[in-house]
Amino acid sequence: MKKNKIIIGLVFVFSSISFVLKAQDNPNKNMMLSPKEQAIVSIAAVTAKGDLSKLETKLNAGLDAGLTVNQIKEAIMHVYAYAGFPRSLRGLQTFITVLDKRKANGIEDVMGSDASPISDERSKYDRGKAVLEELTGIPETRPKTGYAAFAPTIEVFLKEHLFADLFERDVLTYAERELVTVSVLSSIGGVEPMLRSHLNICLNTGLTPDQLQQFVEVIKQAVGKKEAKAAQQVLGEVLKDKK
Repeated sequence: MKKNKIIIGLVFVFSSISFVLKAQDNPNKNMMLSPKEQAIVSIAAVTAKGDLSKLETKLNAGLDAGLTVNQIKEAIMHVYAYAGFPRSLRGLQTFITVLDKRKANGIEDVMGSDASPISDERSKYDRGKAVLEELTGIPETRPKTGYAAFAPTIEVFLKEHLFADLFERDVLTYAERELVTVSVLSSIGGVEPMLRSHLNICLNTGLTPDQLQQFVEVIKQAVGKKEAKAAQQVLGEVLKDKK
């Protein structure tokens, strides 16, 4: 009887060790979005929507959640790739106002790190292609089709600027940049194929289905039920395809 208890105990110990190791292999499993990640979603969505009054509130919340000034600047700058310079510039102007008010109230916000210099000597196109391959997990070796074949210049712009100039900047992680991206796409609407692609990339960067479900809820609170419903529909299709 004593021997059996010892064996059962050892099985329990080894099972526990195995569970812990698996949890370490996938640290995001069953986790929800952090307060900082939720703030990034809200700031990006409201910036894209152009609701500057609400943006002031979201910017304050983001700083209070621990985002640095440079992280928020980076998120707002990233918005322009999907919603245009006017929305991004108005977002930055609003951020200046928020920082000035906080400073006047004696709040000293953390500036944070700036982007590291790029030492990769490959062309921007090749660097951007490599980043895209890492994001999607798909080699960029197939013949160009669709818009890339119809307008090859914009495909070059995407590789050189979006995926090299922007995604290479390490102020935000790939996952954080994808949260900015899907937030903007959900906010502006009518771009479901792009939203679907980037939700898949979100999963590739380590975000979990539970975190993406929470992302939809943050969109609902930030910009509205209509936008959240559309995002939920696309997310449902993405997750169904993964089964």
